[in-house]
Amino acid sequence: MTTPPDFVHLHVHSQYSILDGQASIQKLVDKAMRDGQPGIALTDHGNMFGIKEFYNYVKKVKGKYKAQAAEAEARLAALVDGSQAPADPAEIARCRAELADLKRKAAFKPIIGSEVYVARRRMQDKEGKPDQSGYHLILLAKNLEGYHNLCKMVSYSFTEGFYYKPRIDKQLIEQYHEGLICCSACLGGEVPQAIMHNDIEEAERVVQWFKNIFGEDYYLELQLHPSGDPQKDADVYENQLRVNKVILELAAKYGVKYICS
Repeated sequence: MTTPPDFVHLHVHSQYSILDGQASIQKLVDKAMRDGQPGIALTDHGNMFGIKEFYNYVKKVKGKYKAQAAEAEARLAALVDGSQAPADPAEIARCRAELADLKRKAAFKPIIGSEVYVARRRMQDKEGKPDQSGYHLILLAKNLEGYHNLCKMVSYSFTEGFYYKPRIDKQLIEQYHEGLICCSACLGGEVPQAIMHNDIEEAERVVQWFKNIFGEDYYLELQLHPSGDPQKDADVYENQLRVNKVILELAAKYGVKYICS
């Protein structure tokens, strides 16, 4: 099944998500471009280790496509004005299609992000199982300020919040949320966890908290990934079905947009 050309993957793990992702950044970008997607996000678990490689590779590939687009544009102009007579309508159509494809690839957007771990209490609390790991949360930089704020939070997650995994907390989110887009993440997110524990009131409270912080830049996230493995589907797919139903209800109730990832 081909990916719709206006679809962008906003929750993506590369080889920099240890024990979770194994795709190389270059292959992720190449595949997204080949599928006609206008961009792709990189949201590795708890870190931004792949961001420099990601940004530099996209910049390099886009430069190549920009040069090829300029050549195709000149070739098309020559065909249209008749200086390369006779003008073949089929050749002109092929050239126009090639130019459109090159321009689309040259406009490809690398979206910088991270799937952070949010401490259940404060990131300074490090007392056994309750403070391990934390809730998952997708943060995407929408501008330079957001990139700087994301860098700060991820840095603090290692220098101050690290406990089994690098963690931030809600106080840090309040301090550095400007310029960031926030998505509620997978089943490991705070909203899905509340839904899975049948605590809809808590899920509503969490949605309201994040919407109050991020406003129109807060999104609820839908995932639906059947694997064909009965055990995995019982743990993941069936819970995704449950969670998605409630997320759609919460999105409607609180006026929050949602994404598929």
